[in-house]
Amino acid sequence: MEQITSLVQIKGIRDGLLATFSEAPWEDQCVALLTQIDDRPSFFQGARLAMDVGTQVLKVNDLVDLRDRLSERNIALWAVVSESPTTEQTSQLLGLATRISKPRPEEQRQVAGSISDDTALFINKTLRSGTRVEFPGHIVIVGDVNPGAEIVAEGNVVVWGRVRGMIHAGAKGNRSAFICALDLSANQLRIADEVSAMLKPQKDPRPEIATINSEGRLQAELWHVG
Repeated sequence: MEQITSLVQIKGIRDGLLATFSEAPWEDQCVALLTQIDDRPSFFQGARLAMDVGTQVLKVNDLVDLRDRLSERNIALWAVVSESPTTEQTSQLLGLATRISKPRPEEQRQVAGSISDDTALFINKTLRSGTRVEFPGHIVIVGDVNPGAEIVAEGNVVVWGRVRGMIHAGAKGNRSAFICALDLSANQLRIADEVSAMLKPQKDPRPEIATINSEGRLQAELWHVG
């Protein structure tokens, strides 16, 4: 199964998620993509997906079938990038974009380590107990992170809401990563290999940002969002 799923690499871009396909028969690529989605349904729920299919020659039926199977999983296929004129024409006939916008130079600022601004996952909902989200970049959540929910990011984590679950930023060792939230009362915070004690709910919560300070310890301080 690992060999199948390796046919498709998925990463975050400014407009959603990008699936990049390796050279393989189209059916194998579709299976690889859908297997990754079915393995992590909460991660892909409501996502906007673009695909880079390389030189793959696709007809209308190929893309319509995959688009329908993605739609059944509440995923919107919005773009197909291809080196094949036939595939590009097919995509345009179906109303799909065939170009992915690149970030402007001024948007290429490095926020944390080597992770750029456009590598982010945007989640517009509250994450409930039992939900686990992992992403090889930044994670932005508009909603709460309830007790029992887990967030793991290689970059930063920004929560426009209350945090009561577990958040791990800089998961691959990035000690420059940060975690911020409007109410940071998490069960546990982690940045790289530094772990906080359980934070008690605040009576008068204020926005806070957690970082690793100059002494190498994880600390939280006021986050000025205005």
